[in-house]
Amino acid sequence: MASWNDVSVAAPAFAAAAREMLDTHRHKTLATLRKDGSLRISGIEVEFVDGELWLGAMWQSRKALDLLRDPRFALHSVTAGSEAWPGDAKIAGRAEEVTDPERKQAVQAASAGEAPPGPFHLFRADVTEVVIVRAGNPPDHLVVEFWREGAGLRRVEQR
Repeated sequence: MASWNDVSVAAPAFAAAAREMLDTHRHKTLATLRKDGSLRISGIEVEFVDGELWLGAMWQSRKALDLLRDPRFALHSVTAGSEAWPGDAKIAGRAEEVTDPERKQAVQAASAGEAPPGPFHLFRADVTEVVIVRAGNPPDHLVVEFWREGAGLRRVEQR
């Protein structure tokens, strides 16, 4: 699976644009799979540290338990409601829990947030797909750019 750094090396301008969209707001939306296979949507904060995308979760939270059971996830940036819509960024992949206390501490120290009180889950994202959707110029169509592991970057315009 690909790291965030792999995406950044393969498509630097695209990865920078996706990261800017994700970094615009602190909170994002995470989709996980429940035990019965239905979707769960949760708020989440993510960090980009050492070329990796990190997902943090409260200890034994539903989203953490979902990821431990089935590591597939989808992450979505905040959709800003205005006429000057900058677009949306989405990432899909698999989450791998990191349990090494030193690595968890290093990621937490390098991130912008404060360490949560007590134990917490930390997941490293293996990235399979990154998508940016935005209005075209002129704004009479959508521009969809997507990077997929093993397939590279593509662009599609939808009218």
